[in-house]
Amino acid sequence: MKLRFRGQLDRVFTIATGLSVVLLTLVLLAILGPMVYRGSSAVFFQGTVEFRKMQKNLFGRGDEQALHAEVAETEKVRQQVYEMIDAFKKGVDVEALSEQVRQIHRQFGQDLRDRNLPAGEYTRLRELTRQIRDKLEAAFRSQDINEIKRLVGEVLKDESNPQLKGTSAEKLFAIARQFLQAAGQIDLGKHQEYALALQEAEGILFHSEALPGLLGPRPGEPPAPLVMLRYGATRWDQAQTLLDRFLWVEHWVEEKPGEPLVLQRKPRAELFPEPLRPLFTYVEQNAGKMLHPRRTVYWQFLRDDNVNSHYFGGIGPEILGTMLITVVGMLFVIPLGIISAAYLVECASDGWTMRIIRMGINTLAGVPSIVFGLFGLAFFVLFLFPLLGFAPRPCILAASMTLAVLTLPVMIRASEEAIRSVPATYKEGSLALGASRFHTFIAVTFPAALPGILTGVILSLSRIAGETAPILFTGAVSLGAVPRSLFDPTRTLSYGSYDMAVGDRLGMMVPHNQYGMVVTLVLLILILNGAAIMLRTRVFKKLRGH
Repeated sequence: MKLRFRGQLDRVFTIATGLSVVLLTLVLLAILGPMVYRGSSAVFFQGTVEFRKMQKNLFGRGDEQALHAEVAETEKVRQQVYEMIDAFKKGVDVEALSEQVRQIHRQFGQDLRDRNLPAGEYTRLRELTRQIRDKLEAAFRSQDINEIKRLVGEVLKDESNPQLKGTSAEKLFAIARQFLQAAGQIDLGKHQEYALALQEAEGILFHSEALPGLLGPRPGEPPAPLVMLRYGATRWDQAQTLLDRFLWVEHWVEEKPGEPLVLQRKPRAELFPEPLRPLFTYVEQNAGKMLHPRRTVYWQFLRDDNVNSHYFGGIGPEILGTMLITVVGMLFVIPLGIISAAYLVECASDGWTMRIIRMGINTLAGVPSIVFGLFGLAFFVLFLFPLLGFAPRPCILAASMTLAVLTLPVMIRASEEAIRSVPATYKEGSLALGASRFHTFIAVTFPAALPGILTGVILSLSRIAGETAPILFTGAVSLGAVPRSLFDPTRTLSYGSYDMAVGDRLGMMVPHNQYGMVVTLVLLILILNGAAIMLRTRVFKKLRGH
């Protein structure tokens, strides 16, 4: 009866173990699946002509002639957008029109001085263009269409003046006609509303003060200070998001008192009069022709440096920094962990002192990682480095030693258990043959315990590569040059993803780069763990005589 009960209990536990493994696998797939999918979009995506322009200008990649031909083709389609906006602004942006006529008036005065006219004629012509300027500015400010027609009509009477023919003052009459035509098609009382709405629409199409636009800067516009503002949407998914913002306006409204606000969307075209509404239909129908999306494999993401805080470029320095900190940290933790474990097992007596030490090791294994970061800053950076004559600043060496201290309890415990698991007969046989205790440990105990020690190495490796808090104060930076020595700070994958997450809006603007960084970190840890597991398997097979 007892044997039957035990058999049933074994089957229940076997089934429960299998279900646990399946459930854990499903959870990992549910978490990692979307992450990998989004992260892969940093390498595989639909790149636009703006992406190819950026790659050519920043990294020197691509065929220059083919790119020029493609840019010329897209600019032909974009030209109508520019013309429709400019035509509308001639009747709406009265501030810009006023500044334009003032500039023409000043230029005409300079032209007259260059011609060395007599003083009387110079004064008369200057007074004439001043009157034209004042009438136009009055027309710009007026909200009465009849008053505008009267003022513009008086301005156009001077168009036949032979002394203004062929001069810069002729532009005044062209502005007057264009304004009169536009003013007849809009509600003159909504100048300010139209101007603000147009400014927002232009910011989405071209660029605002801090955000890139769909098409990028207009031809002939001076380069923006930020590189990210010099290009339009470099990816088709970005373009679709910006296109949606351009076509629709979102508002949170209170439908009923006391209830949560409701998001409402309405076409942006309804904010403008009829003459500009075709612009939105044209952009929607021709977005593909203006951007030329194409399948792109950007494998250089794993090699390139980033631009504008990861808006453009890749994560090459972050991968290098992560590898440096991980390797240097393991150089500290492996020997210290093995030596400490060997001492605790082979040399130390089981007294109250050793019990306190073991309790301390177990306690340190549960201390929050941020505490280790503060310890590394206080001890390594601010105390030890100045004591040894080094500059007291965060660097790779300080971060690596901090991470080594963080993972040392794990390494000690894993190595201690591995050494204890070696059969006592191995040691007794070696000692009986005359070997010393040190030689016995090196030649017999350590090789037999090596598979278990490598398990501790795997656990420590994953912890070092993925930690962020300890290196926050001791060696990680969000921006900076590639390190040239262990005494320079470095960028890492973990800190880079953290910086994008808690920084400004970049994480929301380029989520593919953030996910790509996280997925690369996971893959890097898996590769390092895979290498350690393969080494452990080979050692285990060798010990078994295979």
